[in-house]
Amino acid sequence: MRILNADELKIEIDAIIESVTDGAVFIYPTDTIYGIGCNAQISKSVKRIRQMKGRTANPFSVIAPSVDWIKENCLIAEEAEEWLDMLPGPYTFILKLKNAKCVAKDVNPGLSTLGVRIPNHWISKIVAEAEVPVVTTSVNRSNEDYMTSLEDLDSAIKKGVDFALYEGAKEGKPSKIVNLTGAVEVIER
Repeated sequence: MRILNADELKIEIDAIIESVTDGAVFIYPTDTIYGIGCNAQISKSVKRIRQMKGRTANPFSVIAPSVDWIKENCLIAEEAEEWLDMLPGPYTFILKLKNAKCVAKDVNPGLSTLGVRIPNHWISKIVAEAEVPVVTTSVNRSNEDYMTSLEDLDSAIKKGVDFALYEGAKEGKPSKIVNLTGAVEVIER
């Protein structure tokens, strides 16, 4: 696994964006915790993440390239509009899909909904420039603690990722889930 710090990121930004678009599996920081992701439109890459995490069925969320992408691919009820105005931020919105082909079927197997977020963090600029949704899930094996620093990274995940964008230890907690598919429900994690 190649580890890139902030200085290296600035130098290699174009190569990183190309790698993301092409389906690399990578670790990245957000405004909450570290995530593991890939281009959510490439099934093979999504399956790699599922295998590393030992997570066969539960859906993954995505970092959307923009609010316009969310509006283009998800149904936005009137009460959801005000929540979208809170982006970027530490939220994952569960929305009904209007375009199921916007992500690989392995992202949200058998569901007509998708979790979307736009972190208040520079990673969102990379996703926007890549112009593809990126899987966002915590860096951990299922039912284990999520990664807060490289020292607690599971060895199976470490061996399975192509690179990591690392900015030091994180002390956040996962994003709030806001279910916007009916009556608004906010879930703290």
